[in-house]
Amino acid sequence: FFRKIRYNLMSENKTGKYLKYAIGEIILVMVGILLALQVNNWNESRKERAQETILLKQLLTDFNSNLKQLDQKISFRKDFMNSSKQLFKYIDDPNLRDKDSIDIHIAKTMPYATFDPIINDLASSGELNLIKNTDLKHALSRWSSEINDVIEDETIWKKYRNEQYFPFLIKHYQLRTIRSNAYKANILGLYSLKIGENNEAYSKDDIGVSNHKEDFNALLNHPDLEDHLTRCYTINSWANVQSDVLRKRIEEIIALIENEITND
Repeated sequence: FFRKIRYNLMSENKTGKYLKYAIGEIILVMVGILLALQVNNWNESRKERAQETILLKQLLTDFNSNLKQLDQKISFRKDFMNSSKQLFKYIDDPNLRDKDSIDIHIAKTMPYATFDPIINDLASSGELNLIKNTDLKHALSRWSSEINDVIEDETIWKKYRNEQYFPFLIKHYQLRTIRSNAYKANILGLYSLKIGENNEAYSKDDIGVSNHKEDFNALLNHPDLEDHLTRCYTINSWANVQSDVLRKRIEEIIALIENEITND
């Protein structure tokens, strides 16, 4: 059709009209190219937005899981701290001492809590570029570094527990009875990998009680026990302070993600 028009204009020697027509045809082609590019850009943007939505929903699931696990670890540390305080009362007032209660509270100071969050390295995978919200992008890029303070405090208590607190208890008391009572009270069941579930299988373990002398008064009167319990309380207390800061960060990230998904 266009070729026929050009032929007629040239054969009729209408050069001016031909030039005008040629310019118009060039403009028409350029408009077509620009429209095609616009449609292609729209399609690419739509695909990227769909990928971003999938990523945001996965991140929302991950950070809700991280929040739930962090709350669990905070609760565990509060148990360690509360048992330490109860043992301080027994140290300060011998009239309050009860062996079964002492054994249970010592058992509750022996574990450690380890926060093991889901960490998606979005920067190295390139997926961080899919996220358009600048505040969310910055929060996610800082996430992996912000958990270090909590993990460092957990590591400090774990190391101290293994290298100093445990050897002290082994030397000055009988851990068999403590562990046996802990099994029966299902204390360890609370530390199941299934967050929020109390694994009752632990309560079925029975290793019996020690045949050796267990002098809880001598243990409570030993000056080093007070120092060990102080370390238990202060390290886990500071870990919870750091955890509370981290908890706010997680809540901020969740709110930003939910807002992005809602506005999609």
